[in-house]
Amino acid sequence: MSRERPDLAPLIDHALLDPHQGHEAIIRCCDEARHFGFAGVCVASRWVGLARERLPREGSGRGQACRVVSVVGFPFGAIPAAVKQAEAEAAAEAGADELDVVPDFGALADGDDRAVLDELAAICELDLPVKVIVEIGQLAPTALELLVEVSIDAGVQFLKSGSGFGPAVRPDQIARLRQLARGRAAVKASGGIADLEQALALVEAGASRLGTSRGVALVQALRS
Repeated sequence: MSRERPDLAPLIDHALLDPHQGHEAIIRCCDEARHFGFAGVCVASRWVGLARERLPREGSGRGQACRVVSVVGFPFGAIPAAVKQAEAEAAAEAGADELDVVPDFGALADGDDRAVLDELAAICELDLPVKVIVEIGQLAPTALELLVEVSIDAGVQFLKSGSGFGPAVRPDQIARLRQLARGRAAVKASGGIADLEQALALVEAGASRLGTSRGVALVQALRS
């Protein structure tokens, strides 16, 4: 007997992070998320206000709120901490429910874990769930382990595998993040999720959220 496949829709952060897309694309993304019952939409901070208007907090009509997720410091994190903090505060004020934050990889490369900790901790003080984008496909194992520990110490709730500006995420990487988290943070798989079997494998490996721009196609394939 084949194992029943999980419903992916409540796990999907429907992402629209293409900087060349505008107002109409954001509205379409929000309407798709509400229609399919996605966990949320993931947009640039510039679009949080519009997404909040389109996705009122009373919920998506399918028993859960459709969250507005803002990226912060996206995609490389290479901006001053004060600028990143200001972006996070602006996103929170505009109505974001969660923040997906790119950390200071330059500080990490220099061994300045205190700078990484302080930057993330200040954003976590906004009292919104924070996902830290760890770029697992590009970090050395020791740097990854350090970033995970520093991020959890700072108060993040999720380890997000990548920004999408790197290799496609693999199930073994999600299993590794889950192992490093040791139950202290959840795991979001993101980056190059191309088809249904890959998405299901990532969930089986331990992802409790999927960040993808292909959410509609994935759910349609699952339900067909």
